[in-house]
Amino acid sequence: MALRSVIELTKHLVQMNTINPPGDEEACARFLGNILEKAKFSVSLHPFGEKRASLVARIGGNSTKKPLCITGHIDTVPLGATAWTKDPFSGETYAGRLFGRGTSDMKCGVAAFVTAAIELSDRLSGTPGLELVITAGEEVGCQGAFDLVRQQGALGRAGAVLVGEPTSNFPFVGHKGAYWLTAKTSGVTAHGSMPNLGENAVYRAAKAITALENFKFSNPPHEMMGQATLNVGMVHGGLNINSVPDEAAISIDIRSVPTSKHKDVRDQLQKCMGHDVELETFIDLESIYSEPDTPWIQTVFDLVQPYLGYRPEAKVATYFTDAAALTPAYGSPPTLILGPGEASMAHQTDEYCVLDRVEASVDMYKDIISDWCEI
Repeated sequence: MALRSVIELTKHLVQMNTINPPGDEEACARFLGNILEKAKFSVSLHPFGEKRASLVARIGGNSTKKPLCITGHIDTVPLGATAWTKDPFSGETYAGRLFGRGTSDMKCGVAAFVTAAIELSDRLSGTPGLELVITAGEEVGCQGAFDLVRQQGALGRAGAVLVGEPTSNFPFVGHKGAYWLTAKTSGVTAHGSMPNLGENAVYRAAKAITALENFKFSNPPHEMMGQATLNVGMVHGGLNINSVPDEAAISIDIRSVPTSKHKDVRDQLQKCMGHDVELETFIDLESIYSEPDTPWIQTVFDLVQPYLGYRPEAKVATYFTDAAALTPAYGSPPTLILGPGEASMAHQTDEYCVLDRVEASVDMYKDIISDWCEI
């Protein structure tokens, strides 16, 4: 496919089904790697399970200043039960919008920063340069990004991190963390007509849920993100109606803030529910936050002002991103979330992105890259 425009690239990415599970991101990663190699990027593909891969592409680099990392993911969420009115894999355009699964979250963002990087590639030799990190498996806990972190030498250096997640081209200075746990209670099974011979795990779970309903975080609220939150999202217990259940499970969704470290939260939860409740972690993503007065962030605020029509004030995102894995791995440089997608469209039926916003984001990214690389 000839790379004619960011819209054509977005369409092509949308036409590749990368729903996670199973993911199948390898073909998409290889396609992006090929067009970046043609633009003189050094590209490495990092397998992540069967038919899955993440991609790291580098250009430029010198010893005086670290590269700018720009990152995004290529997996998407499932379509959902509601029927779509548009083909989710055609990349259909209508009324200034491009429809399809992953358009806003976040294939338009990947297409935009890849296009911007390619358009500037001839000028990046000898500059601080770029490190583009395009990941698999973000939608289920940043698995692909953490896989890159664990691989020796997969990641290079970065003096700042720019995440192309959907923000309608508004820069966010951080996001809450995600700490998801399963709380399990145990009992002794017995016939439902003789419950006195058993110990009911559901009753124990109910007591734990009541305790969670009244749970109070002990950390002070964050100045911008406020207080962490807790929600019990799922409860499972018992196998049949006429038996005393000997196991129950509670799914707990905590959205943390920089003042609520996960280890401390876990200790508080254990104390709240009691030590006969077993806690298991299945997503552990700390929050990300950069001080708004950081010079690079203030520079980006200046650069995006012409596109927004006003100078932005610092805000934070509600969702998590691969920055939860990558920013600490790079030594916690300043990090911004900035992309052309519509956050309100993420995971929605008939997901779309706005064509004008996607096209504008290419110039926005080029301005940010040019400033960082001093070209």
